[in-house]
Amino acid sequence: MLSRNISMILENLLKRYEQSQLPTHGQGVPTVVQTNILIRSMGPVSELDMDYSMDCYFRQYWRDKRLSFKGPIKSLSLSIKMLDKIWRPDTYFYNGKHSQIHMITVPNKLLRLDQNGGILYSMRLTIKATCPMELQNFPMDRQSCPLVIGSYGYINQQLIYEWKNQDDAVSFVPGMTLNQFDLISMMHRNFTTVRREGDFSVLHVAFNLKRHTGYFLIQVYVPCILIVVLSWVSFWIHREATSDRVSLCVTSVLTLSTISLDSRTDLPKVKYATALDWFLLMSFLYCIATLLEFAGVHYFTKLGSGESPQLEDQWEDICIANSLSDHAGEVDGDGEADADPFADEDSSNGSENDDNEAGASESVESKSGVCVCNKNDALGLEYEVSLQNSLAGAGFLKRNAIFCPTYNDPSYILPNTMERTTQTEPPAVSRLHQMWMCLKSDNSFRKQRERNAAAQKSEQGGANCYVNSVSLIDRVARIAFPMSFAFLNLLYWWAYGMYKKEFSWSNMKS
Repeated sequence: MLSRNISMILENLLKRYEQSQLPTHGQGVPTVVQTNILIRSMGPVSELDMDYSMDCYFRQYWRDKRLSFKGPIKSLSLSIKMLDKIWRPDTYFYNGKHSQIHMITVPNKLLRLDQNGGILYSMRLTIKATCPMELQNFPMDRQSCPLVIGSYGYINQQLIYEWKNQDDAVSFVPGMTLNQFDLISMMHRNFTTVRREGDFSVLHVAFNLKRHTGYFLIQVYVPCILIVVLSWVSFWIHREATSDRVSLCVTSVLTLSTISLDSRTDLPKVKYATALDWFLLMSFLYCIATLLEFAGVHYFTKLGSGESPQLEDQWEDICIANSLSDHAGEVDGDGEADADPFADEDSSNGSENDDNEAGASESVESKSGVCVCNKNDALGLEYEVSLQNSLAGAGFLKRNAIFCPTYNDPSYILPNTMERTTQTEPPAVSRLHQMWMCLKSDNSFRKQRERNAAAQKSEQGGANCYVNSVSLIDRVARIAFPMSFAFLNLLYWWAYGMYKKEFSWSNMKS
C-alpha cells in the first residue's frame, strides 16, 4: 500500500514538470545549491604531474518547490533513474583532471526528496585535480592543493553555490592520514569568477600540506653527508698513494651522481633549483674540491717519490760515500779500535790507493778513527760526512754500512751519529712563481724542484727528514673542509628549515 502511494505521488509530481528549467525559473532569483564534502582518503600527491587524488562523498542540496508534496511520508528515497527526470545542477570541478563515480557493486549514488521539495543528491567520487606547486624549498616545502567547484553553464544570476554548514563544510573521516604530507590546515570559501560567458559562482577549498622530510633524510641527505665525509679520508692518506686518493674521490663523485639522478626521477623538470639540488651541488663541490686539493698537493709538494730519474748518473753524483772498508776492526772496551777499520786490505798497496783516490771527485780520509767523506753533487752542494768508529757497535762495519740516499727510497734513514752539513742551500721560490710555472707546465722547473728536494733530504738526514712528509695543504684541508661544510650545513638547514609559508587567499594562485 505504501509503495503504491509513493508511485502515485511521483506520478503527480512529474505530470507537468519541466526538467530543463531551473527550480526558480521566472521568479527573478537564482537557485541556491549547498554543498559539503566528506573525504575518506587523500593521496597520492604527485610532484611530477603536479596533481593529487582523493576519495570522497560529494553532497549537494537544493530546493525545487515543483516537487513538494503532502502526506504522511516526510521524505522519499528515490531511485537513481529519477535523476534523468528531474532538474539537477551541472556541477563540475574547474581544476579536475579525471574524476569518476564508483560503480561497484551498483552506482554509488543517493537521491532523497522531502515534503518541501528539498533534494539531497550524494555520490561517491574519486577526484584527481591539479595542484600547482612551488618546489624551491623541496623537500622542506609546503603546498596548497585547491579544489574549485562550480557550474558549467549557469551564471551567478541563475545559480549560486554555497557551503552547507560553514564550520563543517569539508570534513575527514577519523584516522585519515597521508603518506608523504601532514594536513596542517584547510580553508574554504565561495566567490565569483569572471569568464568570457559572464560571472560564475564557485566554491573553493584549499588543502594546506607540509611534506615529511624523513624519507629524504634517510635516502638522500645522510648518504650525501657520509660520502662527503668519506672523501676527506684522502687527507690522511699519504700523498704518494696517488691511485688510492684519486680512486676514493672519483668513487665519491660517481656515487653522488647516482643519488642525484635517483632523487630527480620523481620531480618535474622545473626551471629553478630546489633545496635538494643546492644540497647535492654543495656535496658535489666538496668532493671535486677534495680531488683538486690532491692535484695541488701532487703538483706543488709531491717531490721525489715513486718516479725514477731520467738519468741515474745525476743521482749517483749526489752520493755521499759509496764504499767503506771491507773489514772492520774490533772495538775494545775503551771505545778505541784495535786496528784501523778503514784500512786497505793490502797495506802494501796503500800508496797506490792514495793515488787513485786523489784523482777521484770524492775523498775519504781516515783521521784518528774518523772517516770524512766530501762530495760535490750535481747542484753544487757540498756535503761533509763524519763517521765515528763507535758506529761499529759489535766491532765491525761492512762496506755498505753507509750508502747514498736513493731517489725512490723514502724509507732510508741515516744513523743518528752521522753528521751532515750544507754549505749552500737552494734559493727559495715564491708561491706566485710556482703557480705560474704550474700553469705553464714547465717540466724543467719541476725536475729542478725534484733535485732540490732530493738534495735537501741528503743534507738534513735523520728520522725527521722525509721528502714526502705530510703536506701543509693536507693539514689545512683536514680542518678547513669539515669546518666549512658544517657551517654551510647549519646555514642551509636554518634557511630552509625555519622558513614557513603563510597560506592565505591573497597569495594563492588562481
